[in-house]
Amino acid sequence: MTCAFVFPGQGAQTIGMGRALAEAYPAARAVFEQVDEALGEHLSALIWEGEAEDLTLTENAQPALMATSLAAMRALEAEGGGIEAVSFVAGHSLGEYSALAAAGALGVADAARLLRTRGRAMQAAVPVGAGAMAALLGLDFATAAGVAAEAAGHQVCQAANDNDPGQVVVSGHREAVERAVGIAREQGARRAVLLPVSAPFHCALMEPAARAMAEALEGVEINPPAVPLVANVRARPVSDPATIRALLVEQVTGVVRWRESVAWMAGAGVTTFCEIGAGKALSGMIRRIDKSVTTRAVGTPGDVRELLAAQRGAEL
Repeated sequence: MTCAFVFPGQGAQTIGMGRALAEAYPAARAVFEQVDEALGEHLSALIWEGEAEDLTLTENAQPALMATSLAAMRALEAEGGGIEAVSFVAGHSLGEYSALAAAGALGVADAARLLRTRGRAMQAAVPVGAGAMAALLGLDFATAAGVAAEAAGHQVCQAANDNDPGQVVVSGHREAVERAVGIAREQGARRAVLLPVSAPFHCALMEPAARAMAEALEGVEINPPAVPLVANVRARPVSDPATIRALLVEQVTGVVRWRESVAWMAGAGVTTFCEIGAGKALSGMIRRIDKSVTTRAVGTPGDVRELLAAQRGAEL
């Protein structure tokens, strides 16, 4: 099989994620310990035993999801698998940091600190309640982008996530996003709903957060990844550290081009997409983008063993 590792974004978090990995693999537990040390707090206790509303806070969810993804990677490595078995990595929004850490471009501690900064900066960029995001289901990207433009008026409303052929998320000022929901319904959207998020991510309102990330990234070493990263804002592979640094800043306000990223990887010969970490949301999107590919979710010790058994069977 030709494989890509993909890493989930915000919304995939659940209390208890990664705990079985940490209990089964010392190397996986070490990831959570590294993240706790980097942040100067017991984030692992919140992940495994805390309240869901606290884990859902952007500043917690982002490093927590990265830690869980990297714990799954360390478990794969402990069983004899790892990044050398794949052709590309990609991540949905914050998952791009997980992908870079998995590919050796970022250290785990640096990724944790960057994501804490990113989460706080994104939350602080817009007053609570002033922004919103909405999912428009049943409209293609061009139509959804047109809906957003019509709804914007003198405010911000933009297509933020191009997730799959029938799911586009728009983001911006709350009033404009609410107008977009109404326009989308008039244009035949199967469903158009506001999302339970704390800020309007991936739109022009996130410019203060982009500046904060540019400053934070200046002091962080980025190495060439072991395999190319298919970047959110380009939907094409990149390996140059300077380019990766610039794209991570652009990503804060730019469109997450997930549909195009998956289609490009499938066109480049990827037949299996392995979702590394919490949940299965990306797997569902990927199957809607290309029904010919196989998806696997890798978030438990059993998932790790099943993936490696499948890879070894494909090599025989």
